[in-house]
Order: sequence, then structure tokens, then C-alpha cells
Amino acid sequence: MISVLVADDQELIRAGLTALLRAAPDLTVAGEAADGHEAVRLAAGTRPDVILMDVRMPGLDGIRATRQILADGSAPAPHILILTTFDIDEYVYQALRAGASGFLLKQTPASRLLAAIHTVAAGDVLLSPTSTRRLVEAFTPAPRAGEEELSVLTAREREILTLVGQTLSNDEIARRLHLSPATVKTHLNRAMGKLGLASRAHAVALAYDLGLVAPRRTAG
Repeated sequence: MISVLVADDQELIRAGLTALLRAAPDLTVAGEAADGHEAVRLAAGTRPDVILMDVRMPGLDGIRATRQILADGSAPAPHILILTTFDIDEYVYQALRAGASGFLLKQTPASRLLAAIHTVAAGDVLLSPTSTRRLVEAFTPAPRAGEEELSVLTAREREILTLVGQTLSNDEIARRLHLSPATVKTHLNRAMGKLGLASRAHAVALAYDLGLVAPRRTAG
């Protein structure tokens, strides 16, 4: 069974989500939170596999709640799926930088939402390469000096982080570097561990942030 915590300040949305989850045979509701503070508290108390996290909530928003939950350090960390109204939104970008595993629009059909929960529960990222690039290129600030931060990586780990920043899949990276996908995954996991990254989306954002990948800005 996959346990899911629902965090949304709108009671009707919470009720609809929990009803959907309870009707699924392989999902269980770990709890309901009406704001970020309650989400952090319930996440610590129930240790859910997945959190459906609204971004814009009163008190403590979904971004800061995501950051606090993943900074807890307890293993295994929950996989956080952001619920949002807009697919290109600085709030979504900041949540991904905080370590969220992906995002869904609130108007997403029920079948896709359930599939998304299974996707992130399995450790995969729910982000299309196109959406990821659009987000990071729209909102990434000027690159900061990162050589000291990157110095903990081996040359291969840095190379793979750069290719992840270009939103290549493990299979695509493996073909480009003439490695096996399993070897790519091992190097990436080691790099993410050294840099304290919570998700692949977080790795993409950091690659831009440190200048490993240059945003392809468009004129006008």
C-alpha cells in the first residue's frame, strides 16, 4: 500500500482528493493538512510515501513546507508532488528546487493523478523535459560561482550532472557516454548524495544555478 498525505487549504479539494485515494485499492490516506504547518507536522508523524502538496497555502506555503519536510533527514523521505493551477509558475520552480519530485495541474484527470502517485512513489520524477526546461529557463537567476561546491564530484559525476541538467534521461546519457543505464544511475545517485539533492528535478535546477547548463533565452 502507498500512503498519501493530502495538503491543501481548500476543504472541497481535500475532500475530493481523499475520496479518490480511498477508492483506490492500493492507496491509503495518511492524513489531511489545511496548511503548511500541519503538513510538516503530519509528515513527521505519519511518514507518508507521497505528499500531494498545494503550493499556495496560508501561514506556511507549500514551498517552505516542502523544504522543511525534506530537511528533516529521516529516511526514507516522502516523495512530494506539487499541485498547482499554472504549469509555468515561479512557485512550482521554487518547489522543485526545494526537492519536490514533480508537479500536476489541479485539473488533472483522476486516472492521471493516480498514475502520478505511483510514478513518484517508485522514485521516478514526474516532469517532462520540456516543462522542466521551460521552468528553469524562465526563473533561474544569474549563475553563481559553484566550483567549490562542485569540487566534491568526480569528473564523471560532474559530466553526468551536466547532462541531467540538459534534461536527458539515464538511457540517453548512457548512450552518449557509452555506459550502462545502471552505471549512470549509480554516478548520479552519488552526485546527488554529495550535493544534498532530493530529486532529479532539484539536480536540473542546480545544474542551471551553477552554470553547468546555460538557459536558452529568447528575445522579446
